[in-house]
Amino acid sequence: MPKPPVLGRQRRTNPFVWCFAILCSLIATTVIIAGIVVFSGYLVIRPKMPTLSVRAARLDRVLYNQAGVLAVKLTIVIRAENHNLKAHASFYNTKLLLGYQGVRIAQLVANPFDVGKNKTVELNYVIESSPIPLPPEEQYLTQQALSRTKLMLFNLKGSSRTMWRVGPLGSVKFSLNMYCNLKLPINGSVVNSHCSTKSQ
Repeated sequence: MPKPPVLGRQRRTNPFVWCFAILCSLIATTVIIAGIVVFSGYLVIRPKMPTLSVRAARLDRVLYNQAGVLAVKLTIVIRAENHNLKAHASFYNTKLLLGYQGVRIAQLVANPFDVGKNKTVELNYVIESSPIPLPPEEQYLTQQALSRTKLMLFNLKGSSRTMWRVGPLGSVKFSLNMYCNLKLPINGSVVNSHCSTKSQ
């Protein structure tokens, strides 16, 4: 008659392993719940990117002499837009460089400012340059602009930082970058530009 098998002492799971497994389960559950909350909040709030755009620009005055020295006065209106219906937006570190044919004219800066829910804020800049000696190629282009096309080409480039709170989901930050070419009539007409920032 065969002998019954002899069972050895059963091995028990180490309590530390149980604690580690329970901790991992709690963390996984928390991450899943947080993901559901964030996704639900996004669907409810549907946040939109705040933007900066050139609302209007005007060349008020042009002074140019035979020595190739240029002085200009411009008015530029920058619009900050926040299309979020449930979140305020903040803009900061706003710096834009205004140039003419590669020659720097001025830097446009703005102190940190807020834009309310679904609102806009306009920043009005009046730029009056000091006399700028132009290189020969830019002198030729300026003479052509004044005598033939009646348009002067300016460029506006720079960046701004934006931050807005999305309800209980916390704050969201982005960098906005702008590069605009502005063709401004020398007769002082206002140009409505469609140029705006791109996020990064």
